Amino acid sequence: MYKRIQIGSEIDNLRIVENIIDETTNEIGITKDSYGKILVSALEAVNNAIVHGNRSNPEKSVDIEITLIKRNLSIKVKDEGKGFRPEDIKDPTLPENLEELSGRGIYLMSHLADRIEFSEKGTMVTIIFNDIIP
Repeated sequence: MYKRIQIGSEIDNLRIVENIIDETTNEIGITKDSYGKILVSALEAVNNAIVHGNRSNPEKSVDIEITLIKRNLSIKVKDEGKGFRPEDIKDPTLPENLEELSGRGIYLMSHLADRIEFSEKGTMVTIIFNDIIP
């Protein structure tokens, strides 16, 4: 299975992403636990692409690709921003970073998914869920 959508960089478009995640997870039949992990991770990635990558510029878009191969689901989210270095993101669980407003989305994605990968420039994240079909 393969699905691809492109949305404008507006927060209201997160609803479109939620709908495609709902549609996809219903088609492949996954558990509620897996659904929550997939939905939260995808919405975090797209929100980051809109707000941090594209700076909420409605003229820029976010590409989302959803691929199911065997029992493994991957979600790729790509923005048109300048990118970032994932290693520069501070650990939001450390006492000195608890009041920081950024970094929580990546932390959350990395703990909900089996693996996340960033492109060299940091303009694309791939979120991977293994063995999600019961």
